[in-house]
Amino acid sequence: MFRLYLRWSKTMIIKNAVLCDVNKEQKLDIQIEDQIITKIGENLQGDKYIDAQGSYILPTLVDLNTSLPDRVLNAKNITLTSKNALHGGVGHIVLNPDSNPAIDNEVVLEFAQNSLHTLEGASVDLMLNALKEDATLSNIAILLKKGVVAPFVSTIVKNDLAIKIAEYVKMYDVTLFCKAEDNSLINSGVMLDGDVSSKLGLAGIPDLSEVLHVSRMIEIARHFEIKILFKSIASPRSIFLISQAKKDGVDVSCEVSIHHLLKSDKECEGFNTTAKIDPPLASSSDVVELQNALKNSQIDILTALHQPSSPVNKEVAFYDAAYGCEAIDIALPLYFTKLVRSGIISFSKLIELCVSNPAKTIGLKKGTIEVGQKANLLLFNPNTNFQVNNAQSLYNGETLYGEITIL
Repeated sequence: MFRLYLRWSKTMIIKNAVLCDVNKEQKLDIQIEDQIITKIGENLQGDKYIDAQGSYILPTLVDLNTSLPDRVLNAKNITLTSKNALHGGVGHIVLNPDSNPAIDNEVVLEFAQNSLHTLEGASVDLMLNALKEDATLSNIAILLKKGVVAPFVSTIVKNDLAIKIAEYVKMYDVTLFCKAEDNSLINSGVMLDGDVSSKLGLAGIPDLSEVLHVSRMIEIARHFEIKILFKSIASPRSIFLISQAKKDGVDVSCEVSIHHLLKSDKECEGFNTTAKIDPPLASSSDVVELQNALKNSQIDILTALHQPSSPVNKEVAFYDAAYGCEAIDIALPLYFTKLVRSGIISFSKLIELCVSNPAKTIGLKKGTIEVGQKANLLLFNPNTNFQVNNAQSLYNGETLYGEITIL
């Protein structure tokens, strides 16, 4: 996949492009001056122009669930992740706070923020870890005031602390990012509990680990009237519960990773540690149900669930291997090839799931292409293809479609 960057100083006109945003697809010309969209229409004239020849112009994607290499928080890893994200068509990422060190105090937050000023890739926002390592509350109010976009909590949190976190979320009118998991169950397993784990002789994690705590947090959202985004949901039953809660007026939403829509726990056969991700891959039948949930608009947000780990932490016994795989640098071609080109969803629906909805969750308005907006756009040629060459990718050796040009 070629990734090109246009750096015209003043004005560019892109002709014969298919402008695709959350609302529509239209074949129009677009004029960009000093990184601002100044005209959209037919037969625009200018001194310099690019003939897009039917390629798509899209908003750059937003991903709310990105981890740093080996979860190590430093300037080098932030810079690398930002560049890799933009290479994959992702223009805005939110870093997970469960790093080393964790973003749960002012000192670490300031350290992380100092690394954001000179980035040349995707824009980066930060979450705060609502719980410190000793299971006490972090200073949520101070960290929110200092610029984090959302608090994150795992449901290993006890009820009394969950209630205090909910009160802060309501006070500051932000969305609580919640990972539903049961501490006693996740610590005893390394993949989904099922036929494949039994065949491999590996301890399994039942999907009840997620489902039980989705139900619990829905009731907290209902009681306190707060917004909760459930992160990287893997169980169709969880999606059902979230969908029912929405019908009752509870402000909850559901994020699912592209991996859980495409790959099942069968990928773990042969003790393939690349397929050891968090949350664990679902069963084959659940993958079908997750795809149906996507088609039925029961999933609100998609993520590449980028969890990169060094080979030294992956090329070991399955039980000891780190969780995660790499995906952010192929995000848009992956979404396009597996979801749009295959006919599961439309391109506009993809923009809703990967731009509009995640941006709204962190208080931003993105996903439309309009005059007056900053041109956070890319040109996407769907007619080229490349083969993934990355041993740390679940898609290694597969053919994906798409050439990205960052505008």
